[in-house]
Amino acid sequence: MSLNWLLVFIPLAVALDWYGVNPVAVFVTSALAIVPLAGLMGRGTEHLSTYVGPTIGGLLSASLGNAPELIISGFALKEGLVDVVKASITGSILGNTLFSLGLSMIVGGWGRERQQFNRTVAGMSGGLLSVAAVGLLIPAIFHFATNKEREVSLEIAIVLFVAYLLSLVFTLKTHRQFIQKGPETSAAAEESDEASNEAPWSKPKAIAVLVGVTLMIAVMSEILVGAIEPASASLGLTPIFAGVIFLALIGNAAEAMNAVQFARKDQMDLSLGIAVGASTQVALFVAPTLVFVGYLLGRPMDLHFTFFEVVAIVLAVNAITHLTADGECHWMEGVMLMAVYLMLAIGFFFLPA
Repeated sequence: MSLNWLLVFIPLAVALDWYGVNPVAVFVTSALAIVPLAGLMGRGTEHLSTYVGPTIGGLLSASLGNAPELIISGFALKEGLVDVVKASITGSILGNTLFSLGLSMIVGGWGRERQQFNRTVAGMSGGLLSVAAVGLLIPAIFHFATNKEREVSLEIAIVLFVAYLLSLVFTLKTHRQFIQKGPETSAAAEESDEASNEAPWSKPKAIAVLVGVTLMIAVMSEILVGAIEPASASLGLTPIFAGVIFLALIGNAAEAMNAVQFARKDQMDLSLGIAVGASTQVALFVAPTLVFVGYLLGRPMDLHFTFFEVVAIVLAVNAITHLTADGECHWMEGVMLMAVYLMLAIGFFFLPA
């Protein structure tokens, strides 16, 4: 189902922000406007990828797929909302691994005995998430052990970023034959594309859409970020809860919907790749990039997350690696992931500011 009808919220959000209406209304309308824009960016990237080959196309998909999160977080960093940015990183990892994948398993597994997926992809994604969890653990452990102000976040961000680049080499070049979609998956994807009756976009159109969507996401992100703190205060929520739950779900809504749709068609390889792959990209690409951007903007951001955030990420990584190790799933495993997500969300809701 297309979410393009949500584009009507773009002028509404601009008007509400212009007239200084209730910040909750501004936050909600700008958030809803970003959802279809993220979907359009994904579609534009896919169409452009057909003109540049599989390797460059894979790089484009991996990079531009995270553009909404990067743009929103970039504006939040500019406003000095470092804790909100870090919370959105935590929320993206939790939302993709637990909420999106859990919902996909429930929808896809309902009425089926089990669904299967590529164990190599699942194993590598789980391994990369474990590396990311270690990268987020070390700054907190270092601070606790030494009680010194010396930060190790920049160095760790560099290591995580290099690991991400090498993972792209692994998936797009050296071990592509083990990672790429199989015949059944490809056939289903083509069938889905044919069902949409959408003619391929020309290269200029794809580029124009990407440029236009990027600009609109930037406008909506600036409005959204400006409304976060007053809207959170008005609703009695902490900015961290808003970042972990609301910002993360907004930035990943389009990906979550795609993951569920593929799971419903019994294509768990694609569903798992979207959900867990998005978390991996957030942890290894988005987080380090924001550390670099923070230094450039004069708003240094470290990787020293709160104790609860670190524990939540470790628990999520442990749950996902355990449940995907056998290369198959059923709807009850989706319920387990959703239950973990909801319990962590309750914890963040009551977490003091």
